[in-house]
Amino acid sequence: MYLGSDALALAPFTNLIAYLEEGDWVVLNRKGASFYDKANQPVQRRAQRVAAGAFLVEKGNHRHFMAKEIYEQPEVVGHTLTQYLDMAAGRVRLPFEGKIDWASLSRLSVSACGTAYYAGLTAKYWFEKLARLPVEIDVASEFRYREAPLPENGLALFVSQSGETADTLACLRYARQEQQTVLSVVNVPTSTIARESDAVAPTMAGPEIGVASTKAFTCQLTALACLALAAARGRGTLSAEQEARHVQSLIALPGLMAKALALEPEIERLARELSKARDVLYLGRGTSYPLALEGALKLKEISYIHAEGYPAGELKHGPIALIDEQMPVIVVAPHDGLFEKTASNMQEVAARGGRIILITDAKGAAECGIEPETTIIMPDMDPAFAAIVYALPIQMIAYQTAVFMGKDVDQPRNLAKSVTVE
Repeated sequence: MYLGSDALALAPFTNLIAYLEEGDWVVLNRKGASFYDKANQPVQRRAQRVAAGAFLVEKGNHRHFMAKEIYEQPEVVGHTLTQYLDMAAGRVRLPFEGKIDWASLSRLSVSACGTAYYAGLTAKYWFEKLARLPVEIDVASEFRYREAPLPENGLALFVSQSGETADTLACLRYARQEQQTVLSVVNVPTSTIARESDAVAPTMAGPEIGVASTKAFTCQLTALACLALAAARGRGTLSAEQEARHVQSLIALPGLMAKALALEPEIERLARELSKARDVLYLGRGTSYPLALEGALKLKEISYIHAEGYPAGELKHGPIALIDEQMPVIVVAPHDGLFEKTASNMQEVAARGGRIILITDAKGAAECGIEPETTIIMPDMDPAFAAIVYALPIQMIAYQTAVFMGKDVDQPRNLAKSVTVE
């Protein structure tokens, strides 16, 4: 008999797992387990068989689990898309079809922590632009104590890789108490958050061993993009033709991600210079702004270099004071409707001697109006969902920098994979 906080931790020992409910306690001995509820009454908890093969995780030919998980993204995003798309019909097909009345919603409330919060922040742009659905998004550790008023019969969306994040779970229970319908985007379908939700949008990332989230993040973005399209269709803000066009853009993602991974040699050269920096600034607009936040978080997590992510339009409201000849500024800027504005911000950085690292496509590289220190040229793609592909160079920059510095990439100091306590 074994006791653990996550099914993945128990995988080497057993494929038969019983989940405790809130307030449960258990007595283990060699012969079995006795379960008691929060009233100290004996109860039965059903043991579930977990597919052992799913948890037999090895690094393969990669140096670290994080590298392996970065390279798995074209495959796992493809698996996630198959859960949500009817590719022949060119439409979204949700696994919980009919459980949510998108047309009746006045607002969507989103809560998450860490990287999952940045996935939710990206989805805010999609839900509001495509479905015309107002979105309120909070870091779960703040939302749980705000006593936020929630709309009657509203929808609350929670994003978590493990499905066990303590703050996010507390928010879910608050939403339940406030009579909200609960929808969760999780990678572990047997997790507590999944079990306590009315509807579950699963991601198909598979076990993620590296503490710094990579493939779970892009699978969350993929699932959220599909949810936004379904909401748009349900609210009548997207025609069948437009939906089919967006579905084709999503189908193209795995191939584009494979092309992005081919940029690793350039990113490795960049990382050698970046490793000498004490501070790094990330900039982006639109859905590239949450990517700037995620890029800064990744670099902090595994290389321990101080980094900050900012909306590019906020540059003159403070951060520009930091820029000098030593400051690398990483700009995430696909050539979209906001590119011209971002290019103007880059020119402001260049005028102050900042070291610009530009992540863009060929058209953006040609029209940026300056000569960056380094330009990472991404494949051309539909800007609507470009964030899902642009996440890869962001991850590789952090990974290669940390490797060059000799850091423990898979298990960075002071961090845990699942934050199950406050």
